[in-house]
Amino acid sequence: MQLHLPPSLNHRRFRLLWFGLMVSITGSQMQFWALLWNIRELTEAPIALGGLGLARIIPLGIFSLIGGVIADTRDRRKVLYITQISAMFVAIALGALSFQETLSLWHIYLLTAIQAVAGAFDLPARQALTPNLVPRKHLSNAFSMTSIAFQTGSIVGPALSGIIIASWGLPYTYFINSITFGAVIIALILMGNVPQERANAQGHVSGIQSVKDGFKFLSTRPIIFSSMLLDFFATFFSSANALMPIFARDVLNVGATGYGWLSAAQSVGATSMALIISQVEEIKKQGPILLGAVIIFGGATILFGFSSIFALSMAALILIGAADSVSMIIRNTIRQVRTPDHLRGRMVSINQLFFVGGPQLGEIEAGLVAQLLGAPFAVVSGGAACILSVIWIAKRWPQIRNYSHEAAEAG
Repeated sequence: MQLHLPPSLNHRRFRLLWFGLMVSITGSQMQFWALLWNIRELTEAPIALGGLGLARIIPLGIFSLIGGVIADTRDRRKVLYITQISAMFVAIALGALSFQETLSLWHIYLLTAIQAVAGAFDLPARQALTPNLVPRKHLSNAFSMTSIAFQTGSIVGPALSGIIIASWGLPYTYFINSITFGAVIIALILMGNVPQERANAQGHVSGIQSVKDGFKFLSTRPIIFSSMLLDFFATFFSSANALMPIFARDVLNVGATGYGWLSAAQSVGATSMALIISQVEEIKKQGPILLGAVIIFGGATILFGFSSIFALSMAALILIGAADSVSMIIRNTIRQVRTPDHLRGRMVSINQLFFVGGPQLGEIEAGLVAQLLGAPFAVVSGGAACILSVIWIAKRWPQIRNYSHEAAEAG
């Protein structure tokens, strides 16, 4: 197959946003891993690491739906200006406090919570903006390129974080991250005005009513709701990440270096698959492919849970990442294509509760099962439950197993 420029990158405004996101996500991943290292230096209590997730999920749960309303009633490009600048100042504050050696746990939790508030407004605006930048037929390609940007950042960011911490010190990871937000800000400036259909043009004035309209729309779109449930159950049951240190140390006996490879394996698989999909202009028979991808996701999780061989575990994790990439690209495409422009922000904000709540609650579930019955059983049973949930959803909502890109074009 001859390689060609992915169709979505032929559109200048999306190309600007995509490049800016890749730079910014790399910086954000670099900061995230630096924060974990920073917390470990401040305290040896494992619960302190869990506090970081709590500081992120609570603001997200509170502000996510509001973020969706804002994305549908305000200029999405201007919303992104505010969220990116807010995140930039959080990184600067972390760097300044760390440089002065006055950074404490409560500073980290508070600043992480502030950044999570910005994220609650950022994601609905950013995902809802994407269909305004590319035509419908190139939307799945645009989401595959967005996946490449995220997964590339997830590989490069942690590696850079370790290098910078070792060479210059923790404060510089935060300062450098603050600079990377400038890539998105510059992209937003260069792309100029982006037309969108706003909800207030439809007579939606009340914020509460706007949220209700979002849920009402979702209740009448089984294809979107079932894709959200699929996302939630897959990430809830098949969450091997939280138990990765146990597998590295106690099951595979590979130590810190092997742990690093295991942590990057899913991103390697996801990036590779997203690159393959980026060469495809349209994905046909999206429903069956989506269901098949999530079944492979669950099966690879079972394989990882049974494996005691490092190479086999790496292969399973790469397959998990590849299957998740296919699933994510198709899910996002279905939701954006089937949602009117003036409702896209609210749809994304509701979905945010599913795909954030799934993995966060899944980590708790995996930890409890591992505590009682062991880490391998927790992962294997989670993979099996993931497959069973796919079968149930496919039977309960036949619309998703029959969904195709031709139906999307007709609808």
